[in-house]
Amino acid sequence: MCAVVPSSCALGGLWMSEAQISSMYVSGPGGQNRLDIKNGCILRLTKAPGRSADDLYKGIQSSDGGVRCDSLKELASVSRDVTFAQEFISRDGHVLLVKIVEDSNENNQIMTHTLTGFMELMDHGIVSWENLSAVFIKKIAGFVNSKSTDESMQQVSLDILESMVLSSCKLFLQVKQEVTMERLIAHLQVANQQIQTKAMALLMALLQTAEDADRQEMFAFLNKKNLRQYIYKNIILSSSPVQDEMAHYLYVLQSVTLNHLEARMRTPLDCYSQDQRDILHRLRQAAFETESENNLNHERRRSLCAKEFKKLGFSNNSNPGQDLVRTPPGLLALDTMYYFASGYPDAYSRFVLENSSREDKHECPFARSSIQLTLILCEILRIGESPSETGSNYHPIFFSQDQLLEELFCVSIQLLNKTWKEMRATQEDFDKVMQVVKEQITRTLSSKPTSLELFKNKVNALNYSEILKLRQTERLHQEETLAPPVLELKERLKPELLELIRQQRLNRLCQGTMFRKISSRRRQDKLWYCRLSPNHKMLHYGDVDEEAENPAIETLQEKIPVADIKGLLTGKDCPHMKENKGKQTKEVLDLAFSITYDVEEYSLNFIAPSRTDFCLWTDGLSVLLGRDMSSESMRSELEILLSMEIKLRLLDLENVPIPDSAPAIPKPPSNYNFCYEFNQTEQ
Repeated sequence: MCAVVPSSCALGGLWMSEAQISSMYVSGPGGQNRLDIKNGCILRLTKAPGRSADDLYKGIQSSDGGVRCDSLKELASVSRDVTFAQEFISRDGHVLLVKIVEDSNENNQIMTHTLTGFMELMDHGIVSWENLSAVFIKKIAGFVNSKSTDESMQQVSLDILESMVLSSCKLFLQVKQEVTMERLIAHLQVANQQIQTKAMALLMALLQTAEDADRQEMFAFLNKKNLRQYIYKNIILSSSPVQDEMAHYLYVLQSVTLNHLEARMRTPLDCYSQDQRDILHRLRQAAFETESENNLNHERRRSLCAKEFKKLGFSNNSNPGQDLVRTPPGLLALDTMYYFASGYPDAYSRFVLENSSREDKHECPFARSSIQLTLILCEILRIGESPSETGSNYHPIFFSQDQLLEELFCVSIQLLNKTWKEMRATQEDFDKVMQVVKEQITRTLSSKPTSLELFKNKVNALNYSEILKLRQTERLHQEETLAPPVLELKERLKPELLELIRQQRLNRLCQGTMFRKISSRRRQDKLWYCRLSPNHKMLHYGDVDEEAENPAIETLQEKIPVADIKGLLTGKDCPHMKENKGKQTKEVLDLAFSITYDVEEYSLNFIAPSRTDFCLWTDGLSVLLGRDMSSESMRSELEILLSMEIKLRLLDLENVPIPDSAPAIPKPPSNYNFCYEFNQTEQ
């Protein structure tokens, strides 16, 4: 190494000492880890981090604007390396960047490079965000608030403010004071998707970091400004598809908003509350004629009320409030019933009177059904659950309705009455009907309807007979023939099909996957790519840009020989999950896996983009290690392949019963005189 490096430098016209040589493929500065360099590694001679930091520090202070611009542009690129970041920060380089922002004497291009470099440096967590001055925060907020600021500057400024908000309560209060909500809403109306996404990220950071009182105040302001309508018009109905990061923030907004209903959902009805008792009586009075009620004595009136509450479908007709003591859904069920009765009085009266006048035991109990339906809607909309770090399952219909739960209830309670009649159900079939209604709502919402009217049309078209057809189709797909000969055939087919799955897993690893670097401090958009070499001997990986869809294997800087891989860890056993023990959600734990190599302390840590990718990678790595595949995806695919292969082989046996055992072989005959001997003369 000592002989090769100087000669290579001389050929290139460079002068470098050994301590100034670093490798893109080896971590660590200054030759301390030279023993880690193995034969065959490709090294690239570059400036040492310390020398680069010196040169850029001087370039940024140059009196030549072009030199300053080039230096800041390079800084924005190399600051992603933590070793360089440490060197640059040790020279107070970040202070120099802060001063440039505070002075604001540079053009938009230089300011954009300055802000980008600053963000990359701060991302490493070497310097605390709390050290920033109030002047700097005001300048960054000013870039966001100004209508004339360059789009690239606004984008990175929004990113910086998001990190500030998530870092401390003190900075949250400063940012909340400086950034106007009107400008954030205005940023959601622009055509630039990146600015929309960053504005949503900052808005969600503000909402999630705020105390309850501040959050309520912010929500009141956003509702007054019709935030959801702007999102619906400019993002949901946009011609461009919603990207993954934006989908996450829409999911977070939906979750945080719907969780305002959690308090009502977990509060039981207070039988001593006059207001709540009045609402119950208004429900009864809205359904039945009560002109002569005031002329009755106390006992007669009480008897009449009990009779009418029973017709309404309350189990405890003498004290209907007892039906609403259970939590969840608690008072939320009372709210939804009253919303339906007051908002759709004709439909409410028709439902109650139609069922209270039946005498054939097929009446649908309104109150009991409403309580259970409210609980089902709470489960489907995940009310009371904290938003996950990786969730992205939002409902477009949420952004088109001010009171989603109540409006869904009004449509669904009428659907329930319709389904009840289609099933000709009785009280004994109550749970069965509720399961069908839940399936109808879930299947319809999974199709992502964008309006309440569309949801109503789709869910009503999905009647009981359609549900039965769908169930039958799904059952046929999952059905297995359990005859012993078929089971024996399955066992013989398994090795061939398992080999097919193994090859598919290895091919998938060769294609590679893009992984996100998730930090506990904030949701980051940094990406890295990992793929297996075509000869299955090397695992290549490295950082990539978001635009790189399928980077070539030569562009991935790092590699691990498959022969050096010692083990595969998943879930809470992974080193990066142990480091953040108690901070990770179950969803993240289910997607985490690591490989250990060389010696046990070295590991490569992954968080899969989805459960499917997790299964593909853990199966593929198991194959490379000579172990059996064990993922649920492998088991599912094996069953599908077996089912298809069995059905193909049994096509000729359609409608032919398969015996449990093979027919007995008859005994040989006593003689073979019945055999005909053919000779050539007969031709």
